Amino acid sequence: MSNLRIYDPLSIEPVGDLFQGMLRAFRSGPEAGGFAFKVDVTESDKAYNLVAEIPGAKKEDIDVSVDRGTVMISAKVERSSEQKDGERVIRRERYSGAMQRAFTLDSAIDESKVDASYEDGVLRVVLPKKEASPQQRVTIR
Repeated sequence: MSNLRIYDPLSIEPVGDLFQGMLRAFRSGPEAGGFAFKVDVTESDKAYNLVAEIPGAKKEDIDVSVDRGTVMISAKVERSSEQKDGERVIRRERYSGAMQRAFTLDSAIDESKVDASYEDGVLRVVLPKKEASPQQRVTIR
């Protein structure tokens, strides 16, 4: 039995790269490639653990905020655009600018105990859950 193949002109790498680059400005979200950073969020009984890859950012340029169960991470990445005389840029793929991600978590977060560290381009944030208050019985008058 013969296999039928559908011709896709965009599957040719140079053509596909050309269109991907042209359309990059119109796309948004993590799949946009370069506009958002990759984040893993895991949950245990006591805390949420968040690991974000933010290569090229300085620790001072990263901001993590927690407000009523919503975690916002924003970072500013600057790439040097140093260019020597007589050189011209053929292709520039490294991203420079501001990025941010936000997550809403199911459990309440103990904002006073949030711990964050940044090393080798990886941000690690531990978001401890608030202990559930015991259910109180309301007396009806």
